[in-house]
Amino acid sequence: MSEIKILNGNAAIAWAVKQINPDVVAAYPITPSTSIVEHIAKYVADGVMTTEFVTPESEHSAMSMCVGASTGGARVFTATASQGLALMFEILYIAASLRLPIVAGIANRSLSAPINIHGDHSDVMAGRDTGWIQIHSENSQEAYDNIIQAFRIGEHKDVSTPVMVTMDGFILSHALQDVVVEEDEKVKNFVGERDPLYTALDVDHPITVGPIDFTDYYFEHKRSQMVGMENAPRVIKEVGEEFKKEFGREYGFIELYKMEDAEIAIVVLGSTAGTTKIVVDELRNKGKKVGLVKMRVYRPFPSREIVDALSNLKAVAILDRAMSPGALGGPLFTDVRSSLYESDKKPILVNYIYGLGGRDIAPKHIEEVYSRLEKIAATGKRGELLSYINLRE
Repeated sequence: MSEIKILNGNAAIAWAVKQINPDVVAAYPITPSTSIVEHIAKYVADGVMTTEFVTPESEHSAMSMCVGASTGGARVFTATASQGLALMFEILYIAASLRLPIVAGIANRSLSAPINIHGDHSDVMAGRDTGWIQIHSENSQEAYDNIIQAFRIGEHKDVSTPVMVTMDGFILSHALQDVVVEEDEKVKNFVGERDPLYTALDVDHPITVGPIDFTDYYFEHKRSQMVGMENAPRVIKEVGEEFKKEFGREYGFIELYKMEDAEIAIVVLGSTAGTTKIVVDELRNKGKKVGLVKMRVYRPFPSREIVDALSNLKAVAILDRAMSPGALGGPLFTDVRSSLYESDKKPILVNYIYGLGGRDIAPKHIEEVYSRLEKIAATGKRGELLSYINLRE
């Protein structure tokens, strides 16, 4: 039977990894993801996991080891954050280009400078074009559930693509919450065994991995890399449906909250969705037609679902916990706006940057955003495209 445990996000991810028991875990600890690795190290030391646990000298080496192990046919996991993820960047591209279904648990944290150990989405947004699937978590329960689904999604033969499962650093990674954990055997049966498309250790069917590739075939090989990402939406949906059937919790690309008759809405990803739901409930009690669209899958970007959810609204605010210097707004905003470009009906869009370096976002800040959206919906006048929440200027 399933049971409720009091876990923080890091412990929830480590618990899921323990149950899956991958062949190899290669990781270099970094705040705030460190205790993911610490939990796994203890599980291995206690004999609870039979995983080959490797502690290299850097995150670059950790991802390199993950690539080598996955190329050899192993099921592989790692965890990191912030500068650690940035140090992996060279190898993130290689993992995706080689179509290796590595799973990484990311405790989102700001990037330097100045040095800051707290949570924002700078790290994963910097890695959004590396070719990894990105699944974001609102709470520790979702972090646990998303890890379990990530192995199924990434290892599917039609996908064969690495997956990042993210959660907001400290806000989720270190905050204790009730988490429903499933039986070990049920999790193992759900995930199944990895059956790789190829392995470098199959001497009867030799392959070449990572050769030099000039103008003759590089373009074609990069195009073929896109196939996994193009197939991912179907597989993400199928795995989500199977997960609901097996464990009772439902997951899709986005979550619609009180959107049935909404006239204005906020789009956000991560833990801030939980804060926004509280505000939505309060405003609904006052008769205001407000709603929330929570992003779960950020790559591949669910454009069709976004268009269906937003097209008939009057005004929408997209909240970004990362900046994209020189762009016309934050990364989530530009993706949402691009998705709506060819829609016949478009809401008026505004963009907010918030929470950098772990800066608080409170219900009152969300209320202020909805208040502005009400005025925009009533007047049709947007004003500034880009604004900031809880910033001293």
